[in-house]
Amino acid sequence: MSKRKEKASKQQDPVTRSDMLSNGFHGYKEGYEKLEKIGVTQHNRDFFNKIFVPVFLMVSTPNFVMLLWYTATKHKGSYGNMVHSITQASTLDSLRELWGDVHICSNFALSVVFGYCIWALLLMKCLPGKLVKGPITPKGNTPVYKDNGFSHYVVTMTTLFILTVILKKYNLSPSVVYDNFGDILGTLNVLSAIFCIFLYIKGLYSPSSTDCGSSGNIIFDYYWGTELYPRVLGFDIKVFTNCRFGMTIWAVLVYIYALKSFELHGFVDSMIVSAILQLAYITKFFWWEAGYLSTIDIMVDRAGYYICWGCLVYVPSLYASVSLYLVNNPVYLGRFWSTFILTCGLLSISVNYFADWQKQRVRSADGDCLIWGKKPNIIRAKYTLEDGQEKESILLTSGWWGLSRHFHYIPEILLALFWTLPAGFENFMPFSYVIFLTILLTHRSFRDDDKCSSKYGPFWMDYCERVPHRIVPYLF
Repeated sequence: MSKRKEKASKQQDPVTRSDMLSNGFHGYKEGYEKLEKIGVTQHNRDFFNKIFVPVFLMVSTPNFVMLLWYTATKHKGSYGNMVHSITQASTLDSLRELWGDVHICSNFALSVVFGYCIWALLLMKCLPGKLVKGPITPKGNTPVYKDNGFSHYVVTMTTLFILTVILKKYNLSPSVVYDNFGDILGTLNVLSAIFCIFLYIKGLYSPSSTDCGSSGNIIFDYYWGTELYPRVLGFDIKVFTNCRFGMTIWAVLVYIYALKSFELHGFVDSMIVSAILQLAYITKFFWWEAGYLSTIDIMVDRAGYYICWGCLVYVPSLYASVSLYLVNNPVYLGRFWSTFILTCGLLSISVNYFADWQKQRVRSADGDCLIWGKKPNIIRAKYTLEDGQEKESILLTSGWWGLSRHFHYIPEILLALFWTLPAGFENFMPFSYVIFLTILLTHRSFRDDDKCSSKYGPFWMDYCERVPHRIVPYLF
């Protein structure tokens, strides 16, 4: 055994090392084989997590979002018809033809993308907002943000409405974005990939903080990112990609798709119900944006392909896909079902909002407040930064957070279901987002538990004993 392996065995598996020495040659042989298996398993795990998964996602997701648009606009939202169409020739030839049919970096697409980026950056800089601090990082850095997301959202949506009124006087419409969305989506795919290359290089050679570095794997570094909180010319990159672009463009597209539907079909209640619920959720998001800056997306995920490409391309394409589907597939619900679905959706938003509010309220009041009319049950969890500083955080174990550790995921998934139901059950495509969200949030619950277990140690074990259920009370 090499010295490196011997040292690793002492650090990683002291029990096995002891057994090897105490059980004679036979024990040594078994222990050696066990260590070799551990090494192979770790190698396989690293290959899967740091090479296979990133490459698979970086190859498949750009094609998926293009196929999603293609299905909605060319095949009336039928995955079956889309698959039948692309399998008439080889899959690669079909994908090549699909990408060839869109005009990547057309003058219109570039004007829309860069025009909006300039608009968003100007609002980020010019709109007033109080300074808020994000959570302190393991390396001791505290990010600071200007909290002007809600005003950015209101100004953008109001301006879009005014622009619609003005354009209509000249027989023009913002719905031209829908007509050319394939070109815009293809352009976003290319520009976002280039932007992620820039972020990769910046994180290596000109990081904004000490929360940066390389894993030694260029593929994984490009996918995951090399910097946690990159800033360029004073602009926070993740706030721009996640909030000012991804979430805002989602709202803009919902508005544009509803406008296109009205131009084609007149008033369609399913489109209106779905749009109201989506816009209500997005409005809630921007109202609470300062709280979002303390979530796993910002605290843990670095600025790479995974989060930045995802927010620049995946969010606009998939998250608004129900409204995209309804443009060519109008469904008439009637007053009862419209009211029922809308009411259930708004209740889901309320529960989601008040769950987040409870946590923020308890932490801001240092536990000196009431939750559901009672003094909150809390755990004062201590943790240590990489530089040895000891910090404290409050873990809430009552109210909504006493039901399960990630209870707020339930109303979020239900809300997505309620804004999908107006599309009906004729095709599977409208349910793509709610299925993706369920998988994403379930996976995120494991990631968040692992992060908190590593951060809080025994305090998190205590929390899990008090709140044993992960998401669904008494089930999961």
